Amino acid sequence: MTRTVPAAIVTALAQKEVKPFYAVELEFDTAAVRFWTGFGSKTVNGDPYTGTGYLLSISGLEEVADLSAKSVTLTLDGIPAELIALALGENYQRRPCNIYFGVDGVSDVVNVFTGNMNMMTIQDSGETGSITLLVDSKLVELERSTNRRYTNEAIRDFYSSDTFFSYVDKLQDKKLSWGRK
Repeated sequence: MTRTVPAAIVTALAQKEVKPFYAVELEFDTAAVRFWTGFGSKTVNGDPYTGTGYLLSISGLEEVADLSAKSVTLTLDGIPAELIALALGENYQRRPCNIYFGVDGVSDVVNVFTGNMNMMTIQDSGETGSITLLVDSKLVELERSTNRRYTNEAIRDFYSSDTFFSYVDKLQDKKLSWGRK
């Protein structure tokens, strides 16, 4: 997939010394959690991000030319027990995740991955632990089977005034004389 890289980032990448970073935004129900791969706090797209230093790792991030469904794995090590308790109590599946690439000293960033959180693995050692989060691209949704039923009751949940499927039950056992007098 082609994407536009701001001129400021292209210029910064051509310098002798480059300090690239990744910023991760996890949109939970209660609030968004934002981390970046540096130290201290950083403002990205007007939002504050917490530095994780070397504790945050991102794997599986690759650019592909076709429309294949990819996944990214985020791992956060050495986190306190309070954050693990928050992760255990939060609804995360199918919630949005954005990963940005940027360069220190440049305010622009590039969105390199957008997907939905899928599976979280937590390893707790008492005082600290690690969280591994699998994030699927939006194309994975196309590969999932739907649990939607085409019945009058199921359609009414989405469209309360739709009566199309109310006649399906009557048609089930109806005998039709097709082509006969």
